[in-house]
Amino acid sequence: MKKTLLILSCFTLAMASCGNDASKSTEQGTTTTTTTTESATAPATEAELPGEKLIAKSDCLTCHNKTQKIIGPSFLEIAKKYPLNDENVTNLANKIISGGKGVWGEIAMTPHPTIAPDDAKEMVKYILAIKE
Repeated sequence: MKKTLLILSCFTLAMASCGNDASKSTEQGTTTTTTTTESATAPATEAELPGEKLIAKSDCLTCHNKTQKIIGPSFLEIAKKYPLNDENVTNLANKIISGGKGVWGEIAMTPHPTIAPDDAKEMVKYILAIKE
């Protein structure tokens, strides 16, 4: 049993030392350490957009989906109907906050008065930027 624990400990130690991000090389008795890092200017992915994060934290996904109609229209349908411009962003952000009925059918969208106007605008910008 002690031999097994010793072997497992050695194996674990060996694996831990191999997982080090720094690579070491020896040249004429001196040791140089280099570390690789990722670029801080990596392009933002869709998952990193503020509007999408705000939507994920809200109850929007109860009635809406990115590509399929649930109770309300999909985000893609909304993006096809409304071009991304300041007027549409403002109008749709106000619709999120105050609610509405009749544009997409008889089922009303509930108001969301606790969503800040700037947050609602970020949500709309994300939705209207969605492309197939």
